[in-house]
Amino acid sequence: MELLDVIIVGGGPAGLNAAVVLGRCHRKVLVFDTGQYRNRYSHGMHNYLTRDGILPADFIRICRQEMHKYGVKLMNKKVVKARKNEEGNFQVQDEDGNIYYAKKLLIATGLTDKLPDVEGFKELYGTSIFHCPYCDGWEVSNQKIGVYARDKNGSELALALKGWSPDITLYTDGKHKIKPHEKEELAACNITIKTNPIARVVGENGQLKKVVFKNGEEQDCDAIFFVNGYEQQCNLAETFDCEINKKGVIVTNRYQQTSTPGLYVAGDADKDMHFVVVAAAEGAKAGIIINKELQKEITLQNLHISPLIGTFL
Repeated sequence: MELLDVIIVGGGPAGLNAAVVLGRCHRKVLVFDTGQYRNRYSHGMHNYLTRDGILPADFIRICRQEMHKYGVKLMNKKVVKARKNEEGNFQVQDEDGNIYYAKKLLIATGLTDKLPDVEGFKELYGTSIFHCPYCDGWEVSNQKIGVYARDKNGSELALALKGWSPDITLYTDGKHKIKPHEKEELAACNITIKTNPIARVVGENGQLKKVVFKNGEEQDCDAIFFVNGYEQQCNLAETFDCEINKKGVIVTNRYQQTSTPGLYVAGDADKDMHFVVVAAAEGAKAGIIINKELQKEITLQNLHISPLIGTFL
């Protein structure tokens, strides 16, 4: 049985940056990746210095090239189970039933957006339908922008988008009730509210053209940002009874440690500010802390002391 230093589940910016840090520390690292990145449909990444506009696939390719320089191994497989064994090490099983062992486990699988159940949404997602104005607002500046919010409150997003365009419409798809003070704020900013149920959105070659309502009415629209929530890409952390907050993200301390010793989480899976650059930074931080914990273990073992490590601070 080979005992690795670290297994990283998730090959996005958080997982790969952690892998680079740990590889440069001469650690034995194995990364599992399914390629199901949250931004895989995006037309280009933004808010990352030196990488503005790069396609997510090209970004991952460059990251992998850098990671491989330091001897990090990559498995394009899904992890289906993880637990701690009697020795206190992590036991990870992939989709083919193979078992791997490591002293530390980093989960960096990120999140997946819940797309509204509206005809045409999926086909336009990433090209003219988005979830983050900071990522894609500039590209649709001064166009006719809609905010879709049926089960969530979209008032805050609609008001924020006024910074990108004067023409904003809030679509509630026949369900969400807007509070009186929110209606007042939206009206003061000349934001239109459409409560009619939506039948479908129509586009051509990835470009949204209009919103079609169930009553037959149509409205021109160039882009939509939606508020519909998200969910964890995988539930591995839940198997360790990690604390999860009301937004559905895993609680960690400032060192990316969970309440389970030796288990770390980095990237979108543990925070609600979902930028690639933030995820990469968290991955780097997790890599440094994990390496320090491994160094501490070796020192204490040499002193014949049983360490209490990975404590949630």
